[in-house]
Amino acid sequence: MTNILDLVARILISALFLLNGVFKISNYDGTVGWMEGFGIPGVLIIPAIILEIVGPILIILGYKAKIAAGLLSLFCIATAVIFHNDFSDQMQLGSFLKNIALAGGFIFIFINGTKDFSLDRKF
Repeated sequence: MTNILDLVARILISALFLLNGVFKISNYDGTVGWMEGFGIPGVLIIPAIILEIVGPILIILGYKAKIAAGLLSLFCIATAVIFHNDFSDQMQLGSFLKNIALAGGFIFIFINGTKDFSLDRKF
């Protein structure tokens, strides 16, 4: 049962990023404009999209999951600090805390790795 729950947890924590990566592709110009509104160069959307699509796939498959989780954890912390730092706005505070909580989940994967239902364990 532990192996199944590990896989389900990896899917659940990864789904948000996978969907956001696809959304950024479909709303590329809008996302670039939003980022530039925070003073972030729009060209950084490309590595963000790659990380948000490739990272979750690696975590779900359990291949190089520790590396992907470490990178996504750093990504969560960076985006929380850069984009969700207006704590007078309850929605922004909630988004900040959500990103920090997700970073914690990714740190857990980074530290513990994956269980048997993963490519890392097969190789």
